[in-house]
Amino acid sequence: MATPLIVGAAVAAAALAGKYGIQAWQAFKARPPTPRLRKFYEGGFQPTMTRREAALILGLREGAPADKVKEAHRKVMVANHPDAGGSDYLASKVNEAKDVMLGKTKSGGSAF
Repeated sequence: MATPLIVGAAVAAAALAGKYGIQAWQAFKARPPTPRLRKFYEGGFQPTMTRREAALILGLREGAPADKVKEAHRKVMVANHPDAGGSDYLASKVNEAKDVMLGKTKSGGSAF
C-alpha cells in the first residue's frame, strides 16, 4: 500500500523539478547577452613609450608574435578610430604601441 504512494510522490517531485529546470533554462536563454570584452589599459601614458606600456595598451604579453600584435592593433583601432568618434591622440598612441611592439620605433631626437 505504501509503495504506490512513494512512487507517486517521486514522480510528482521529478515533474516539479523538471518544470523548474525548464523555467530556469528559458530565463537563462532569454537574458540579454553580455559582451565578453577584455579590460584594456587604463593608465596615463609615459613620455617615452616602453615595450611594457605598449603591451598593456594592446592587451598583449611583451613577447607576443607579430601576427598577434597586428590583430590586437586592429581590434583596438576599430574601437578607438577617430573616424568612428575616437580620439586622434589615443589613435596615435595605439599606433605607437604597435610600432614599439614590432620594433619599428623611430630613431633620433625629439621634435621639441
